Amino acid sequence: MSLKIEVKDVEGVAVLSCHGNVIFGDESAALRQKLRDVLGSKRKVVLDLSGVSYIDSGGLGMLVGAYSSARAAGSDIKLAGLGQRVRDLLQVTKLVTVFESFGNEAQAVAAFRSHA
Repeated sequence: MSLKIEVKDVEGVAVLSCHGNVIFGDESAALRQKLRDVLGSKRKVVLDLSGVSYIDSGGLGMLVGAYSSARAAGSDIKLAGLGQRVRDLLQVTKLVTVFESFGNEAQAVAAFRSHA
């Protein structure tokens, strides 16, 4: 299944809604490029993964790399809508301590507002 990525602006926050799997190859490369494009103009990004059922090690590595690059550039990426499988993956890999995650897109956007 290919990865579909929709981008919208919600209260000055770029929200990327992903649908499909984040796996090594074209899918993770497309998401990395989309994040780069968005981070060129926005400092606040929510990655809505509610439509993602599977992330492999390549996809996970891409997310960590994108997060690190964003933070180094003074931007921030928050995760939203993690399904049980993705949540378990972040727990097992201890990345749950790296990424700030929220139940849904609205909560993640609100978190940016409360930190402003």
